[in-house]
Amino acid sequence: MKIADEQIITGKGATLHIIPTKKYKTISIAVKLQAPLERKTITARALLPYVLQQGTANLPDARALRIKLDDLYGAILSISGTKKGEKHIITLRLDVANENYLSDRAPLFEKAVDLLREILFEPKVEDGAFTQSIVTREMQTLRQKMTALKDDKMSYANMRLIDEMCKGESYSLHVHGYEEDLEAMDGQKLFAYYKQLLKQDKMDIYILGDVEKELAEKAVRPFLERDVTPMEEKAAAVHPLAEDVKEIVETQDVQQAKLHLGYRTNIRYDDSDYAALQVFNGLFGGFPSSKLFRNVREKHSLAYYAASRFESHKGLLFVFSGIDPKDYHKAKEIIDAQLAAMQAGDFEANEVGEVKDLIVSQILETIDNPAGHIETLYQQVVGHKNIPIEKMLEAIRQVTKEGVLQVAEKVQLDTVYLLTNKEAEKDA
Repeated sequence: MKIADEQIITGKGATLHIIPTKKYKTISIAVKLQAPLERKTITARALLPYVLQQGTANLPDARALRIKLDDLYGAILSISGTKKGEKHIITLRLDVANENYLSDRAPLFEKAVDLLREILFEPKVEDGAFTQSIVTREMQTLRQKMTALKDDKMSYANMRLIDEMCKGESYSLHVHGYEEDLEAMDGQKLFAYYKQLLKQDKMDIYILGDVEKELAEKAVRPFLERDVTPMEEKAAAVHPLAEDVKEIVETQDVQQAKLHLGYRTNIRYDDSDYAALQVFNGLFGGFPSSKLFRNVREKHSLAYYAASRFESHKGLLFVFSGIDPKDYHKAKEIIDAQLAAMQAGDFEANEVGEVKDLIVSQILETIDNPAGHIETLYQQVVGHKNIPIEKMLEAIRQVTKEGVLQVAEKVQLDTVYLLTNKEAEKDA
């Protein structure tokens, strides 16, 4: 059975993806802006979503924007930034009620698309710049976000692991930017970057819901016809496996130590063994039935949590664990033993089958949500591989123990990062 009938229309300034479905009583619209991760622009790019939500030329403040959303039967707007591999993605998302299910058949869909157009192309500007008072206020909001990430020790340890592991690589850049850049930021500089973004970013628009193709294409015509000169896209860098494992120990006033490990796989979304990598991760640390969870956390009681995840567009795999500071060496030894066991084939074919079922269920659950469905499809754009979801699921079902073993042999530890307290530092 076909899960999604994605219709793609390519314009001069954007690519439109229509996913027709009668499953929901809402219509989800997402505008994806993609650019390379760059140190010189990353803080401005991180700040921009905050500022764009504060008003437009016709809706001069956040209150007016909220009233407009209420008028659209409580439409929900979000603007956010993230990184996928070495790409920085800004997403403008608007969920609006499907007028077919309302007694008042107002053209909500067209109005919602026009509001997104206004937010993106007609922001509130004064004298050729974003309003300084708004920029100053939102810079403080961004600072608070940066501080919150540092205060969350699991997020901080993950950030520091990537800092050290990917030093000199674009992937190491902090997606929320850098506090020191904010000192020189103002409304004029941010507006100049915004104009650059409109000229250069690759744009993809997703419309998921009960919408006719002709209506959708007509509504987004201003996006498709925008004048754009996209930046030349660089091929993803392939990094050789490290000869020596880097070991970084950092101390703070923490009760629970964070032991995070980074591995190189050089397997990405468009590689033939990507499905086998998904299964490897599920067996290794992706589920409660995994080796890390069972052996590090349950059997030896050495971790408050122990799990792994992989980065689809960079070829990296990470292990996260929270441990008692005194248990560093023992915990690392047992984590290392789980990878060695995977590479030795110490897992059964029935375990592979169970994990494949879990991954298939996980994907089906993800695409059962409009936002998750759109993100799953957008992976194809970032990964330069168009594969229907049905074929994606079939590729997972076809993974064998031998395929998982081939992946396991490619996984090599690159960097160990330990965040611990001063009392335990001498034992690290």
